[in-house]
Amino acid sequence: MDPQLDPMKDDLPLMANTSYMLVKHYVLDLDVDFKSKVIEGSIVLFFETGSQHRKNSSTGRECCQSEFDQSHKMRASEPCHVPVTNVSACSSKMEYNGFAVSGEGEEDTSDENGNHSNSEQASGISSSEDCCDRENHGNQDFVLVLDCCDLSVLKVEEVDVAAVSGIEQFTRPAKLTDVSKELGNLRNHIVHELVALPAKRWEEQLCCFTHCSQAPGCGELPFATGPWSLEIRKPGIGTPADFPHAIRIWYKTNPGGRSVAWTTDQSGRPCVYTMGSPINNRALFPCQEPPIALSTWQASVRAAAGFVVLMSGENSAEPVQLPEDILSWYYYVSMPMPASTFTIAVGCWQEVKQQSFTAAIPTNTEFSLPSVQADFSWHEAMCGHVGYPCRFQNPAVSWQAVIPHRVFSPCCLVELCEERLLPLIPQCLSAAFSTLGTHPFSRLDVLIVPSNFSSLGMASPHIIFLSQSVLPGGSHLCGTRLCHEIGHAWFGLAIGARDWTEEWISEGFATFLEDVFWARAQQLSLEEVKGQQELKALLRWRRLRDEVQNSEEELQVLRPNKESTGELSESGASVVKYGLKAEKIFMQVHYLKGYFLLRSLARTAGEASFLLSLRKFVRKFHGQLVLSQDFLCMLLEDIPKQKKSGLTVESIFQNWLDTSGIPKPLLEEVETWKECQLVREVRGEVTKWIQTNQRVRKSSKKKRKQDEVIFQKLLPDQLVLLLESLLEEKTLCPRTLQCLERTYQLREQDAESGSREV
Repeated sequence: MDPQLDPMKDDLPLMANTSYMLVKHYVLDLDVDFKSKVIEGSIVLFFETGSQHRKNSSTGRECCQSEFDQSHKMRASEPCHVPVTNVSACSSKMEYNGFAVSGEGEEDTSDENGNHSNSEQASGISSSEDCCDRENHGNQDFVLVLDCCDLSVLKVEEVDVAAVSGIEQFTRPAKLTDVSKELGNLRNHIVHELVALPAKRWEEQLCCFTHCSQAPGCGELPFATGPWSLEIRKPGIGTPADFPHAIRIWYKTNPGGRSVAWTTDQSGRPCVYTMGSPINNRALFPCQEPPIALSTWQASVRAAAGFVVLMSGENSAEPVQLPEDILSWYYYVSMPMPASTFTIAVGCWQEVKQQSFTAAIPTNTEFSLPSVQADFSWHEAMCGHVGYPCRFQNPAVSWQAVIPHRVFSPCCLVELCEERLLPLIPQCLSAAFSTLGTHPFSRLDVLIVPSNFSSLGMASPHIIFLSQSVLPGGSHLCGTRLCHEIGHAWFGLAIGARDWTEEWISEGFATFLEDVFWARAQQLSLEEVKGQQELKALLRWRRLRDEVQNSEEELQVLRPNKESTGELSESGASVVKYGLKAEKIFMQVHYLKGYFLLRSLARTAGEASFLLSLRKFVRKFHGQLVLSQDFLCMLLEDIPKQKKSGLTVESIFQNWLDTSGIPKPLLEEVETWKECQLVREVRGEVTKWIQTNQRVRKSSKKKRKQDEVIFQKLLPDQLVLLLESLLEEKTLCPRTLQCLERTYQLREQDAESGSREV
């Protein structure tokens, strides 16, 4: 490994050599065993060579195409259609009895090649410096490196896709004139043709992936595992172009693996789910973790009857009954995304059914943001991403304000979810649609996850995890958190950061949009919006101030790699700076500084113009990976006011993204928030409570009866500011605390207020 890639203890290594080979599709076939707390099965990976991708990435636009793919421009200009036919027939091995192979494939060469167990290092595999950072190795074997840890790899084999019945359509003679007729090249040619199918043939492609994933093996491949990687070679193969482009890995997870949590839900029933680990999914399946490795996937997951499998998938899976009281669940995704966004949750979840409820869709015209009916000049522009069935080019869904959605929870929380959560989802989805336009994903599941979940929420493609902590109290915390996670559908998922250190591109945008969505969902007036957003800004400023005072300066920088942001080694391997640092996991600086930057830009441009620019940015960059300058350059070009104010990309880097501490522009603005009406009301209430506390402390037991003080009813965020302010007082006597609890019913408030209970 290059010296600059040598991971320190606080850095997360991304070991996959994506510059040489890119995973284009995963097929997972897994069994979940709650007795042993193990997920076991196989994964088939379909690759394309990655050298052309290195050339494309230098332009700043991620097209993720093969060096052989000369038809991309033609495909990119085609409209993206979503076929309506059913693909559920291509679900799992046990459901695909009609699958046939045309031959037995090559003879198993495992004895000749030798297979290495999970614990031993293969002596024939050189160091990463020798095998991963050079494409032409002379007499040395090319080594495929995948991100992997906490897994027991049992076997790796090449898949004989040429043995699949009906695969002849991908081996037309005209296509074979430029490639060797040797079987290895033929198989790679078939995979290349398969992954290169145009977007309108996605259903056919998915079925072909299913067929090929079930093809027989044609020789085991030597492998070795390290702390962070799985290295695979094929003896005698020295280049990525000749390396097998379809491989099958048999493996099982470790009960203590860091990608999933085995626990019990709030009803005491066993469950397992991906909880947003800093190491992402490499302890769930071998993969390419770097965000540049955009891929699609499909998965068949089997579990005992009574368990429900939820997953990142475009389809609402229906279980298939198998022998021995086992259910099989099948999901697929046709939009290429990083493997880190894959999410699964298996438990005794119960769907929260909608009763006689009709959601109120916001109609307040005073706070209407620009509508999607507006005649935008960019609306007809073609997508800039690699071809996939894109919703932004599908007229049938361009007016869909509320996408199909379901809510799941442990049985003991069903009634609470029905009361608090279910009615909010249509309102929040509609508010998001009116702000940013077309929903990037076709459906949404929302799951209340177990109590060991360390965050309030987490968004993944087609599914959102929410903490049970958002349910108590009124709708405020539940609604704002739901809006935050819905915002990630656009920023974080449909548009991702090309460099994981730029988390603000995801979290800063979601935090900013959270306020916009929630204001629309509540149908607030412009005056109410202004007051509540200034109050929220003050609360976040206080949080940022405290975090800056109590954290290391190096963790406060939003672009820690500065001018090197987005750069990779020759092999594609890299490290995520401070990705494993314990303190960073709980920090919110990327949320807060990112939010304040966007708020500052919106104030300069005017909110309406700024939100129109956000929608334009979404239209241009959805399905792609971006860096900070991609957004900032477009914004400064799009809104002349920004340029007239003297803003430049360099000044924004200097003041906001590349330095620690609180940005100077923010220090000038905070005083105005302190004088907004809602904050002044809180100051008045704080004074009342301090005076009450003083009187209570001075009064004797015989003189406890005082003139009753009338306390004003407060909004949820006002209550949070009140409690934070009272916490700054040296002492509050027990009787005052009891009075506080009675007045505001603190035990019934949401987690934001409860966490500040004095």
